[in-house]
Amino acid sequence: MTAQRDTDSDPGPAADDRSAVSKWFFPDGEEPDPRFTLANERTYLAWMRTALAFIAGGVGMEALPDSVLEPGIRTFAALCAIAVGILLAAGSAVRWLRIERAMRRDEPLPAPSIVPVLSAGSILAAMLLGLMVLT
Repeated sequence: MTAQRDTDSDPGPAADDRSAVSKWFFPDGEEPDPRFTLANERTYLAWMRTALAFIAGGVGMEALPDSVLEPGIRTFAALCAIAVGILLAAGSAVRWLRIERAMRRDEPLPAPSIVPVLSAGSILAAMLLGLMVLT
């Protein structure tokens, strides 16, 4: 049988067991339920997977032969895909941190600010694919 910590009493020395990095990122608040923290991490990893897909798509697009797409358009499209991937990667890290802090402070969760980036990137990718099909 494991002992449960009573949150209403003095937390004792266990409250200072966090690493210096954890204290720097999360200076206040209480540890959230691990299930919510792990769910937040899974969501972060899903965003990172999407970001990497955009980056890989940009690299792959630049590797296409000149006969598939005009070089100038191809390079522009590749740079756009890579830029969207970078924005998604950075935005997902910020979102993970904001949600983790909100959960620790028992505050409402922040609005998803990177969804418009993903939407714009997906629309741009679809338009460029349509351009490739038409030419």
